[in-house]
Amino acid sequence: AKSVIKLISYSGGEIINGSIIFDNEDLLSKSEKEMQKIRGAKISLISQDPMTSLDPVYRVGDQIIEAIQVHKKLHYKEAKKEAVELMRLMGIPLPKKVFYQYPHELSGGMKQRIIIAIALSCDPALVIADEPTTALDVTIQAQIIDLFSKLIEHAQSAFLLITHNLGVVAQMCDSVAIMYAGNIVEKGSVKKIFHSPKHPYTEGLLQCIPKMDQKQKKLNAIPGTVPHPRNFPTGCRFYPRCQHAMKKCLSQQPGLIEIDDERFVACFRYFKNGDGE
Repeated sequence: AKSVIKLISYSGGEIINGSIIFDNEDLLSKSEKEMQKIRGAKISLISQDPMTSLDPVYRVGDQIIEAIQVHKKLHYKEAKKEAVELMRLMGIPLPKKVFYQYPHELSGGMKQRIIIAIALSCDPALVIADEPTTALDVTIQAQIIDLFSKLIEHAQSAFLLITHNLGVVAQMCDSVAIMYAGNIVEKGSVKKIFHSPKHPYTEGLLQCIPKMDQKQKKLNAIPGTVPHPRNFPTGCRFYPRCQHAMKKCLSQQPGLIEIDDERFVACFRYFKNGDGE
């Protein structure tokens, strides 16, 4: 998520090559000054840990106002009015009172609502939600998911959700890209992928989900472990764990091919003749 807005270096990461296309422009070619005009205004990020994402020494209302004043150039009074209205839309009770509170005075769920308000404050074209419910308890997770569902339905922004929770994907998303070891292995509509997974990894993921209407003596699991980023295998990265692996998978990495309308999979089983040719 941080790579998209060119903040990965602050986490010790590095973008080595490739491109990040947004609005027909490569963000990697943008200067830091140009990116400052994009972050928050055109692309915003909802981070996964609300406990550490807010500045503890500033009131939460002022943290919402900061983005509004920077990008919309509004005076404090006008920005405050927008901030309070955003807090109300986020389902925050007594928003005028909460505006003056500090992060440590709020619960985890309330902090996450503040972060979402900050992300939406400038009506960005793209909102990246990076595991937005991971640090919350189950009850609060359900409330935040419900809030997201309403925002996705009514907001003008596109939402990119990064999550390991397939239940959240099924509930909130229209399309999905399944990633393994840094590569997209399958993408398409949520309905098609959940009802008819094609890539062995996608199949394994869905089989791992316990089914409430069926008795299971043991949970299904994908054998092996995810490779370390410094030690990816040659060829297909899922090869060591794949029950359908063939000799070609050991030396060559399959690219995404379209097997149906807007349905893509990276697996040699779906190439012509099944041999990658």
